[in-house]
Amino acid sequence: MAVSVFDLFKIGIGPSSSHTVGPMRAAARFMTRWLDERGLLQNTVRVRAELFGSLALTGRGHGTDKAVLCGLEGEWPDRIDPDVIPEKLERIRSEKRIRLLGKHEIDFDEKKDLVFNKRQKLPYHSNGMRFSAFDADGNELANRDYYSVGGGFVVNHDEAADNRIVADTTPLAYPYSSGNELLARCEESGL
Repeated sequence: MAVSVFDLFKIGIGPSSSHTVGPMRAAARFMTRWLDERGLLQNTVRVRAELFGSLALTGRGHGTDKAVLCGLEGEWPDRIDPDVIPEKLERIRSEKRIRLLGKHEIDFDEKKDLVFNKRQKLPYHSNGMRFSAFDADGNELANRDYYSVGGGFVVNHDEAADNRIVADTTPLAYPYSSGNELLARCEESGL
């Protein structure tokens, strides 16, 4: 079993890492890699986030909407102060504006810009998301699909298409497949 303690115990908002940690990471990753690093952030006047499959069906109850909004604002699940989330969401929803990566403010109408596609699913996993950014003329600046594949892990469309959602076959120095075997390896190795 190629799992570290950091894989087992995630730091982030709950209640489900697939519905909160993964979507927050995906939103922040889109903002950082596809808009900010490419110099497109300042030209962005609209962002649209779409949720598919399980994220769309149970996302509101599991906090996916909150996680995506925080991610668009540049928050990461292991760094956000949980106490600021309610005021951040209240500001976004009451002002109908969002601060992309905390530095570029645009209009944001949650009813139009955060879409729950309950009858659709993306091809590689049931926890699919699509983020799109547009300029003032309505031209699409960037578009990216992501999948929250469990445990807070996120892969993009290309990684999923390359069959990267596969079992980990890393050889381990101290292999184990149960809690009892893990304890036995610790005892044997003195670790």
